[in-house]
Amino acid sequence: MTTHVQDRGLDSLVLDLLEWVAAEPRTYRQTMDTWRTSCPRLAVWEESIDRGLVARLPRPGGGAGIVLTGAGETFLQHRRRSAMP
Repeated sequence: MTTHVQDRGLDSLVLDLLEWVAAEPRTYRQTMDTWRTSCPRLAVWEESIDRGLVARLPRPGGGAGIVLTGAGETFLQHRRRSAMP
């Protein structure tokens, strides 16, 4: 079992990624182009994958799509609720 160190800055970026994925269907290529980072210590995509928040699935006609997992949806809902006044 992997333990993730909670980092508010990284969690905020993970939340941004999840909201972006949830907004409309995204391809793997779009996701990599948009969320590419030059800093290996701040790898939002890798953190989201490691936590099981997003998944890469084959798309009809080729390529891959990116979707929220159940854990990703829960993370997103929890963060949205905690942000409410």
